Amino acid sequence: MTQRLGIIGYPIGHSISPIFQQAALDHLGIDATYEKWEVAPEEVGDFVAGLRAPDAWGINITLPHKQAVLPFLDEVDEWATAAGAVNTIVNRGGRLTGHNTDGPGFLRALEVETGYNATGTRALILGAGGAARGILLTLARGGVDSLVIANRTLERAETLRQLAQENGIKAEAAPLSGDILTRAAASADLIVNCTSVGMSHGPDEHSSPLSAAQIPASAIVNDLVYNPLETPFLREGAAAGAVTLGGLHMLIYQGVLSFQMWTGQDAPVDVMSKAAFAEMASRGA
Repeated sequence: MTQRLGIIGYPIGHSISPIFQQAALDHLGIDATYEKWEVAPEEVGDFVAGLRAPDAWGINITLPHKQAVLPFLDEVDEWATAAGAVNTIVNRGGRLTGHNTDGPGFLRALEVETGYNATGTRALILGAGGAARGILLTLARGGVDSLVIANRTLERAETLRQLAQENGIKAEAAPLSGDILTRAAASADLIVNCTSVGMSHGPDEHSSPLSAAQIPASAIVNDLVYNPLETPFLREGAAAGAVTLGGLHMLIYQGVLSFQMWTGQDAPVDVMSKAAFAEMASRGA
């Protein structure tokens, strides 16, 4: 029986997950297909119910459904509960469990691609949305020493500051400009852009949240934006002499973790990476 896998979102046309997930399935000779399905918000419950079928291994979930799927699951693991969102559903004999591989995928990408170890480090998170919350919790669990959360709306940064302190991490909220931000960047071991600044076709696609002058050469600069592959923020980081890492790596590694949950096999990371980067290059990213 050919197994079904895939990703849901609304819209979903932009997703490249089917490209690298199918490449991995084919490489290992697994009889399964990975598709993308555009599911309207009012259709989420019925779609998730269909995942209990014997030929369904599970799905990935992207915006805007990462919270909406929660009421339709039998169990949500501890990490997804803390993150408040699910990006992976696994079907085991008709029982659906929810997981979140975004945070662990982010950290795995940093560890493998840059050698980063969160223990005792200082991090600057740019943005205070859902992605920033997940990154904060991941870094807290990884042993980061202190965090600064910078956001255009200071109140939202303050909410994440409190979350960090609840998790035993020293934290400070800051605006997304000015002297406080510059000082935080200068002392950071890791700087992560969780905003949409620099994203292709966005209102700030030619902008960077920090300039090269603000970025220390000793830092790791990580942009969660993956289109384009080289964002303005990454160019500023490279100009500063910093190690840089684009968002496509996080996308791949969160997919690696999902793949392993569904199949019980080690994911061919090199195969997935090659397929993902080739697809982005074909799109002119």
